[in-house]
Amino acid sequence: MAAAIALTPDRSVRTGILIFQTLLADFPPRNFAVRFWDGTTWGPESGKEAVFTLVIHRPGSLRAMFLPGSNLAVGEAYIYGDFDVEGDFESAFVLEQYLSGRRLSTADKLRCVRHLRTLPLPERPSAGRSAAKLSGSLHSLSRDRDAVGYHYDISNDFYALWLDRRMVYSTAYFTDPTDDLDTAQERKLDYICRKLRLRPGDRLLDIGCGWGGLVIYAAKTRGAETVGITLNRSQAKLATERIREAGLADCCRVEVRDYREMDEWGGFDKIASVGMFEHVGKSLLREYFGRAFRMMKPGGVFLNHGIAASATQPTDSGPYFADHYVFPDGDLVPVSDTLRLAELCGFEVRDVESLREHYLLTLRHWVRRLAARYEEARRTTDEVTCRIFRLYLHAAAYRFRVGATNVYQSLLVKPEGGRSGLPLTRADWYA
Repeated sequence: MAAAIALTPDRSVRTGILIFQTLLADFPPRNFAVRFWDGTTWGPESGKEAVFTLVIHRPGSLRAMFLPGSNLAVGEAYIYGDFDVEGDFESAFVLEQYLSGRRLSTADKLRCVRHLRTLPLPERPSAGRSAAKLSGSLHSLSRDRDAVGYHYDISNDFYALWLDRRMVYSTAYFTDPTDDLDTAQERKLDYICRKLRLRPGDRLLDIGCGWGGLVIYAAKTRGAETVGITLNRSQAKLATERIREAGLADCCRVEVRDYREMDEWGGFDKIASVGMFEHVGKSLLREYFGRAFRMMKPGGVFLNHGIAASATQPTDSGPYFADHYVFPDGDLVPVSDTLRLAELCGFEVRDVESLREHYLLTLRHWVRRLAARYEEARRTTDEVTCRIFRLYLHAAAYRFRVGATNVYQSLLVKPEGGRSGLPLTRADWYA
């Protein structure tokens, strides 16, 4: 370490190495490297092979990353090109997790700040995607529409580049890690239909239907009458085109509506919500479950599929990159809180399944597919947007890998006089 400092004539590089030495003093045996703008490389520790390399492009990059030193600051430094990651990008989040939990002494903190202030201010490009700017009350209908629009109005073409052919934007379901994404996503749609025990003539509501993958599949393969709702007009437009092309317009439709605008009390045999639940907000979960309960016929089944925070893993105080650039106003709650609120609204919890490893595999598929068509994605959007999604997908994969987040399918029943209407076993799910 001292040798690297002595060899480089660039004072800013020497300052950068000192900052990393201070921040990583207690880090486990370092298996990564840092390469600075003049080619100077620091690490890995003797005898270790670099799993990944942080490539710092300019002196101001360090100031951008570590002053003030939040998850948001590091994310912005990446998307604006201050640094890159070579090698195993997913594993680089071990470093981010370590730094977010690091508690420096007052002396070390002052030393780092003093060093960082000797570096130039970072430059920021004027073009490209900017952070979400939402107004109005949190989780009001108008604000939720804007939040959904921020994420999905990038363009349908962009998402089509790296999602499966049905554009299902939630975890796939694998029987083998080598399954291709189209197969695994179709298997997931089939699995949902099996869990709901959809039959011909059943009325199915899909809350947050995206581009219509589930409602089209359920209508086509199960003979169900399906209704999907989304807050995004571009999703609804493409979904409606696909419904028409499939010849299903008489039994399948997608509307631009919020679940709070639905009032078909007792109008549905089955309800699904797949990957939308994360955007409801904890303060509105009782209304969400309450409305689903009232829209369902007695004996109906509700499959609620959503990402959950860990109840035990600590989190730092933020601000968070994903809140500003990926899913503004997203709100992850532990599954234990979710199930309690569902029960308070009258549901009986019949089954809960974790699909954490499945989401990890799905995210790795998305990462590879985006990388394979990265130049097309840049032409469809811009460099900043592509870097936002590359960072978000790798970060999400890491969090699912280590169990910091999970995803659950919860099967909830509206009891009918004490009768659940369900068979004794799950055998028909796997037949």
